[in-house]
Amino acid sequence: MNMTRINPKELSSRKLWQLAESRAAGQLSLDELSEIIAELRERCHDLNDLQKIITIDEQSTA
Repeated sequence: MNMTRINPKELSSRKLWQLAESRAAGQLSLDELSEIIAELRERCHDLNDLQKIITIDEQSTA
């Protein structure tokens, strides 16, 4: 079992996806997996908000 605690905020989205997929191999605890999923969910939310801002900006400059 992994004795080092993972801090999802310090990792890239790609690495978080890799870690989430490795859960099947038993390399993560359920708590760690939950934290990774929560971080990915937050990043997705931020990306959606950014896309909305870009769309509004493009419409205002057109």
